[in-house]
Amino acid sequence: MPELPEVEAARRAIAENCIGKKIIRSVVADDAKVIDGVSRADFEASLTGKTIVGAHRKGKNMWIELDSPPFPSFQFGMAGAIYVKGVAVTKYKGSAVSDTDEWPSKYSKVFIELDDGLELSFTDKRRFAKVRLLKNPATVAPISELGPDALLEPMAEDELFKALSKKKIAIKALLLDQSFISGVGNWIADEVLYQAKIHPLQSAATIPKEGCAALHKSLKEVIKQAVEVGADSSQYPSNWIFHSREKKPGKAFVDGKTIDFINAGGRTTAYVPELQKLTGDQPVKAAVKPQKKSSNKKNNDEAESEGDEIAKPKGGKKTTQSRAKKAPAKRKPDTSDDNDDDDGDEKKPATKKTSKGGNKKSTARKSSKESESDEDDGDGDGDGDEDEVKGKEEVAKKVQTGRPTRKRAK
Repeated sequence: MPELPEVEAARRAIAENCIGKKIIRSVVADDAKVIDGVSRADFEASLTGKTIVGAHRKGKNMWIELDSPPFPSFQFGMAGAIYVKGVAVTKYKGSAVSDTDEWPSKYSKVFIELDDGLELSFTDKRRFAKVRLLKNPATVAPISELGPDALLEPMAEDELFKALSKKKIAIKALLLDQSFISGVGNWIADEVLYQAKIHPLQSAATIPKEGCAALHKSLKEVIKQAVEVGADSSQYPSNWIFHSREKKPGKAFVDGKTIDFINAGGRTTAYVPELQKLTGDQPVKAAVKPQKKSSNKKNNDEAESEGDEIAKPKGGKKTTQSRAKKAPAKRKPDTSDDNDDDDGDEKKPATKKTSKGGNKKSTARKSSKESESDEDDGDGDGDGDEDEVKGKEEVAKKVQTGRPTRKRAK
């Protein structure tokens, strides 16, 4: 997925090869999913005859400035890419178009021919990108809603520390939030957290000053190095976690240390448990009751992912939630208070559906051996009494309904 370095490489390719040149022909794809809010004919008419005077970027968005508005704006999505014929532009997994493919590629969404014969194309193999035609891209969404650009507008160390101290969500999820810092995506977030030795699920507000200083340094250095080599990943330092983050669990190592994979911020996350450890009380509390992690609409999914990943090892099974639904109705309220008790009860499902309260008492006593609590016995007695009362009521109903039947028979 293109992140700041990849989009910056595309911007530089246009700035270095296309500025001052006139567009003599344009071909826009008939794809309303990617071409957003403008017809193919209007888009082509707005480009043809214009001269390229600049190329700009903020975060993972880029736009081409023409000698008069409107300007084409590109949100790269999962696999968006810029190709300039005859010019080497960084190719990344999921977006690369082979040099032997037809030109322009069948995945081309916007094709431009310049007056000196140079041609460029924006492609998108997966159709998650958005291409718009805007009078001033920087003043409207999504660009206007972005946080400071990680390369062009880096936060000062003190500023970053203050910002983190106000955010009670996982640091990985926060780094992926483009309204906080724009340009950081999945691989950059993993890399900077690894180099700063911060666990991806660590609450941002609990990161100490020294941790913040390490994060500030790694964020600056990782982006700078990636941009300097034109986002060519083969030139990234060999000790970066980047080179092993897509390997299979058990086969992924960096500097001889094992890489583990979890879900953080809704994304698959690579980290080194030996170096990146959770600290403080807040992450532990979030693991017990993840539903209270965040009330923010944007971060609910991220918080749930965070909580699940910490909580799962405790139960040891991934089916805790589905098994909890099978528990007796009266025991459901207890599931949020003591997960260990739930696991103990659920290991003996065969004894749950018995006819009388006596057997249920036995089941509860077995569960209490694991939970070391007397509450289960109380619950068992209550369930037995209810069953007995219900049974008597059912017998009474049968007797009442039976009498009228015998009268009709006479």
